[in-house]
Amino acid sequence: MERTKAILVDITKCIGCRSCEQACKEAHGFPKDTEAKLSTTALTVIEEHCDKYVRRMCMHCQDPACASACLVGALKKTVLGPVTYDKSKCIGCRYCLVACPFSVPRYEWTKLVPYVKKCDMCAARQESGQAPACVEACPTGASIVGWRDAILEEAQRRVLNDPKYVKHIYGSEEAGGTSVFFISDVPFEDLGFVPPPQQPLPTLSAAALADVPTVVLVGGSLLAGIYWITERRNAVAGAEAREQSEKKP
Repeated sequence: MERTKAILVDITKCIGCRSCEQACKEAHGFPKDTEAKLSTTALTVIEEHCDKYVRRMCMHCQDPACASACLVGALKKTVLGPVTYDKSKCIGCRYCLVACPFSVPRYEWTKLVPYVKKCDMCAARQESGQAPACVEACPTGASIVGWRDAILEEAQRRVLNDPKYVKHIYGSEEAGGTSVFFISDVPFEDLGFVPPPQQPLPTLSAAALADVPTVVLVGGSLLAGIYWITERRNAVAGAEAREQSEKKP
């Protein structure tokens, strides 16, 4: 895989100011209210565990299960590292929600035209040379960004040189490796981190799909129909938005 970007979150440096939350909301045009859990309008949140502040966000797996499970390629791992979502391709199957080992993607269940929402690691900002909004807003350096190999080396340096750290970098092995790493002075299991398989999840989903060829074949025409409906849904939504805009004085 090509050299990619990654984020390191040092839990020992987080003061719970929630600047990352607010910066994320501003960057994505979401309401600036505080939310306790990940949602369609909160793509990163700060949780409290064992008197520690812990960020939750998409882990941007090196070999993402969500992208592997997506039937139409709406999710993909980009060259720079972020796992991005193209809502114009989404057919609403929500397989990505089931496939994600970290339970990150959220779905707009209450909307007439619903989509999946997840952190995109500020892919557009990174393409223009900027840091992700959450990283840029962090006042203590609890979150930093850089090339994945360099970020991993920095995480290893801190863990090896300071006895307060747990001797593990969360994300270095989990789900085959991710583009978001965490280091901590409290065991990760005490902070609500899940222990997913260490092999890339797509290898598991591929094995499962191999057992259901009939379902895939029969479902082809159905998916084609769903895709048409999705395209029609997007077109109608766009037309309605333009109509409302034209009505405004």
